[in-house]
Amino acid sequence: MRYISTRGQAPDLSFEEAMLTGLARDGGLYVPAEVPVMSQADIAALAGLSYEEVAYRVMRPFVEGSFGDSEFADIIGRAYDGFGHDARAPMVQLGANHFLLELFHGPTLAFKDFAMQMIGQLFEAALKKRDERVTIVGATSGDTGSAAIEAFAGLDAVDVFIMYPHGRVSEVQRRQMTTPTDANIHALAVHGDFDDCQARLKDMFNDFDFRDGVKLAGVNSINWGRVLAQVVYYFSAATALGAPLRSVSFTVPTGNFGDIFAGYIARKMGLPIDKLVIATNQNDILHRTLQTGAYSTKGVTPSISPSMDIQVSSNFERVLFDAYGRDGGAVSQVMDELKSGGEFKISQGAIDVLRETFTSGRASEAETSATIKDMLMRTGEVLCPHSAVGVKVAEEHLGAEPMITLATAHPAKFPAAVEAACGLHPALPARMQDLFERPERFTEVANDLNELTTLIRGRTKQ
Repeated sequence: MRYISTRGQAPDLSFEEAMLTGLARDGGLYVPAEVPVMSQADIAALAGLSYEEVAYRVMRPFVEGSFGDSEFADIIGRAYDGFGHDARAPMVQLGANHFLLELFHGPTLAFKDFAMQMIGQLFEAALKKRDERVTIVGATSGDTGSAAIEAFAGLDAVDVFIMYPHGRVSEVQRRQMTTPTDANIHALAVHGDFDDCQARLKDMFNDFDFRDGVKLAGVNSINWGRVLAQVVYYFSAATALGAPLRSVSFTVPTGNFGDIFAGYIARKMGLPIDKLVIATNQNDILHRTLQTGAYSTKGVTPSISPSMDIQVSSNFERVLFDAYGRDGGAVSQVMDELKSGGEFKISQGAIDVLRETFTSGRASEAETSATIKDMLMRTGEVLCPHSAVGVKVAEEHLGAEPMITLATAHPAKFPAAVEAACGLHPALPARMQDLFERPERFTEVANDLNELTTLIRGRTKQ
């Protein structure tokens, strides 16, 4: 399996090379040269298997040539061993034809654990074989950072620097990043929003002296390995509800487009997905883009669903690559327009392709809070604000086929918003009860590339 850049000017790589590289040297994102298709019989055979076995069968073609069969099976087993539910991604029923896919049973109570625990094990295996050391720098709107820290803490071959927007994540999210004591973990509170953190990360990858000097690697959703691991739960959920003998739909609360892009890959692999519904909060750039055909950034307005407070959705470039017929030059042009002017117009042909695949909706702050309260009263289910955005939008798109809404985080990660909405204060799991008593360790940093790179260079062990 080979991987190519969405901008068409970087060399194609193996899975292992693409994973360790992160962002392509032409500024693009790596995608498979071809997406393998599973037969209906192979999809049907997934029903009733363990999550780990589904993961092996779905992911195996994508890592061909990088990991042996038994080695890859062992990696998967270690990745999901620490989850708090035997099903890993269980479903609960919200209504006659509406299901909630609980993706918050991992170590940091968020869907990012599915990908990050896998990436951590893949990195460790690859770096051992290569006898190499890397510096991981990540940007987070809340959940990626803690998941990355959990996955890489204490590893000898990795230094980890996580940039998060100072004052714009929940207290639980912040403490999950700032309380680990491992010497290779560094939490950086950047004065700016998530888009600023993400922009500085891309700047670092495009500064080749810095990139090569610290052996920079990325674990944000720009990393193809992250997306691949998330494809798995689309298959496990859909087959549990009868796929491939009947189609299903998914609603995905998303800001950076990575989670729903994983659903798009599952669909390309042959999973019979009818609707892929993008659910946005008040920072609704993805919804506006589908409605208008223009990707136009506005300022980010802080919300009670902070992990979705994004205007530059990095993974959207991957789907644009397909929408433009895999024309790297066309993608480079619109990405240059976005960088210089904050917006671009999608061609009519490309927007038609996107509208054939995706639909969308948005939830205001009041609607999000109302959904949390309503779901508790109707079903007894306590939703985090991001999951509530998904449920609200999903209920506007219910049809004949089952609708599966992704519950992206445990409600206890956002206790203030949940309590304000429904009067219930969600408790942290027992293993995290002392989170608010642990001392914090972080560094405040300006939204300045030079200051950030100087700090990182000074703390790495390269």
